Amino acid sequence: MDRIRTPLSSAFAELPAGVDRGALRIEYQWLSPERVDAPLAVFLHEGLGSIAMWKDWPQTLCDALGFRGLVYSRPGYGHSTPRDHDIKWPVDFMHRQAYDVLPALLDALRIDAAERARMWLVGHSDGGSITLLYAAAFPHALGGAIVVAPHVIVEQKSVDAIAQAKIAFETTDFKPKLARYHDDVDSAFYGWNDIWLNADFRRWDITGVLPSITCPLLAAQGHDDEYGTMVQIDLIQQHVAHVQLAKLDGCGHSPHRQAPELLNATITAFVKSQ
Repeated sequence: MDRIRTPLSSAFAELPAGVDRGALRIEYQWLSPERVDAPLAVFLHEGLGSIAMWKDWPQTLCDALGFRGLVYSRPGYGHSTPRDHDIKWPVDFMHRQAYDVLPALLDALRIDAAERARMWLVGHSDGGSITLLYAAAFPHALGGAIVVAPHVIVEQKSVDAIAQAKIAFETTDFKPKLARYHDDVDSAFYGWNDIWLNADFRRWDITGVLPSITCPLLAAQGHDDEYGTMVQIDLIQQHVAHVQLAKLDGCGHSPHRQAPELLNATITAFVKSQ
């Protein structure tokens, strides 16, 4: 089976060991780095995503905005350090990505305080949740945030869909298809699937930190999202009065794949209004 090759412009950042983790090797890629004076958009992928799984959408959005971009594969995904198979992710795994791994990556890439103050985060699904957590923790180190199909609580609909994904992974061609995007597909899949199906994770709830978000915030979700309901972004609005919501027709959990022109137009209009 052919693997999708890492783009020639991809590179790796070495992150030193942290308090609760070992050293990490993170796959990353710059988009339009020649736009040296433009704001930086950092893209945070979904629970089974990677650089390669974004395909060309981050570049099209950067072109629409006139931004430069940074995409990276979180630990356990793509060509980044895989998850050891005997390690189960903790309930606060997304908090650790927001509070530790992302800041450490920005440090390793020498993105200074001035750049971070203008930086926009663009997160999808789990990446959207990590974006919200980062925006709440570092309210003065962000120009703005875009979250697409984020999770702020665990809905039964999400759990049911993720349980069905496990069946598909173990009984259909889903696993070999997903393996094209990850060095260790079992690491990627079970890291995500095991924690979402963990009974302790049912109590995961990040709404309490949302009022700390002060930067411009857009929350978008498709009406046909198979992994969650509009409750997710409605809850954001209850806790972040200045958020702008975009409830999108004709798409489900992945508007950047299912309705990219609509999503790009929505994001571009929002960013340019700030």
